Amino acid sequence: GRMTELSKGDQAVLSFDASVDASKVAYTVSTPTRITDLYVLDRSSGVSRQLTRLNEPLFSKLNLTEPEEIWYTSFDGKRIQAWAQKPPDFDPNKKYPLILNIHGGPHAAYGWIFDHEFQWMAAKGYVVLYPNPRGSTSYGQDFGNIIQYKYPGDDYKDLMAGVDELIKRGYIDTEKLGVTGGSGGGVLTNWTVTQTQRFKAAVSQRDISDWANWWYTADFAQFQPNWFKGAPFEDVEGFKERSAITHVAKISTPMMFILGEADWRTPTGAGGEELFRALKYRRIPTVMVRFPNESHELSRSGQPWHRIERLQHIVGWFDKWLMGEAKPEYDVAGEK
Repeated sequence: GRMTELSKGDQAVLSFDASVDASKVAYTVSTPTRITDLYVLDRSSGVSRQLTRLNEPLFSKLNLTEPEEIWYTSFDGKRIQAWAQKPPDFDPNKKYPLILNIHGGPHAAYGWIFDHEFQWMAAKGYVVLYPNPRGSTSYGQDFGNIIQYKYPGDDYKDLMAGVDELIKRGYIDTEKLGVTGGSGGGVLTNWTVTQTQRFKAAVSQRDISDWANWWYTADFAQFQPNWFKGAPFEDVEGFKERSAITHVAKISTPMMFILGEADWRTPTGAGGEELFRALKYRRIPTVMVRFPNESHELSRSGQPWHRIERLQHIVGWFDKWLMGEAKPEYDVAGEK
């Protein structure tokens, strides 16, 4: 039948259910400044009513801000959607450090949803850019599948175009750029610092740096036949060329690696551990933070104290290299 739009606005509907006669729909909504409240929609009138305000006692004490939606044109004309989370007291005449935050997947997407990490980074004085580069879902099958056999690749160019767009707006300090991401975002964080020296700090989370190692050790590698044109022993150059570890000699960015010791989706030995050892050898400032008994889901469903510690380390690394704060726990051999 014909599709009918039932809800509107800059929001994400996370779950829903309908009455037996479908006259009413109950659903949960998240926005960048609200976490999962319950609504009910009367389909006959089209009126929606909010039933809960679960976090109002807490949020009334916080200064949460809406991100700015941004659309920009990438190198080949593709339009890319992104958001910029800015500090609560944002002044366009000032210069701010930037954190580029890359989503995982790679077939996933950011949207109009609450993210406590971005809000906290912004509250500490950072502008956070979070784009949906090619390969992201929500923009059609062609946009999502165009990265097959080319991941990472042109998606990196989409990310850099986003950074350039914010710099053109005049409020970004180009000497204070950081980059982070987890899983597929970790892949692209690693790739980014092999392609450019513009970033002064990077945090790579549950990443992949060696595609061949990953193929042999990860828990779902053989269910991804479209990322490469064969196995590592069949597509030797493909696996080698697209692995950050192949290009490690080009990295000059101080790097932190956030790893879960029980992560078999992106095993530590196929990701941060390899780059960490190589960067230590090259005397590039680097830190590896390993969380015992944590899986690929560390940031989402890990032990609460580990989730807090993880975020403190991510922001702490940027505070050291972008804000110039003293962080003796990160003073490592090889700093220049």
